[in-house]
Amino acid sequence: MAGTGSAGRKGPSRLRDVVEWVAVVAVAVAVAVFVRAYVAEPFEIPTESMVDTIQVGDRVLGEKVSYLGSGPAAGDVVTFHDPEQPSTTLIKRVIATPGQTVDIRDGAVYVDGERLDEPYTGGKPTEPIEGRHAAFLDGDVSYPLTLGEDEYWVMGDNRTNSLDSRYFGPIRRDSVTSKAWFIFWPLNDVALLG
Repeated sequence: MAGTGSAGRKGPSRLRDVVEWVAVVAVAVAVAVFVRAYVAEPFEIPTESMVDTIQVGDRVLGEKVSYLGSGPAAGDVVTFHDPEQPSTTLIKRVIATPGQTVDIRDGAVYVDGERLDEPYTGGKPTEPIEGRHAAFLDGDVSYPLTLGEDEYWVMGDNRTNSLDSRYFGPIRRDSVTSKAWFIFWPLNDVALLG
């Protein structure tokens, strides 16, 4: 009888172990989904639009908590839904915020009449993108341009190789998905973004 009782306990014990493992995996998946949706998300950079700040192939962590109570600030590097293809995520730097006026002239960006000091561009000139604009626009973006209540002007740091607000106009606050926080891979590129 002792052997039968011992064998009888192994069945429920194995079932309990399986249920515990399924529960642990389910909780881990739920936490991962929650973190990715509401806390932080990794991105791989596919283009040169943010060179030299971010290189092609760098992996960037975008955090989502900063913008729960406020919008992006000028200088923030943000991820957002591409205005032309909302299923695609883009990464650019915020240059101007709601209510500000953006102008581009003589190879420089002006916000509210003041020329910006932009060391992150590596000295590359900033020019309007002429003769090429997003399909949903009636024509090229014209300057000076005053941003609406919920609009942000974003540009790539690589000004000679970036389709940004010069191409698709301002982006809306609700299209911003995260603040790019730091480059975590490859190890030789690890850096905080700001």
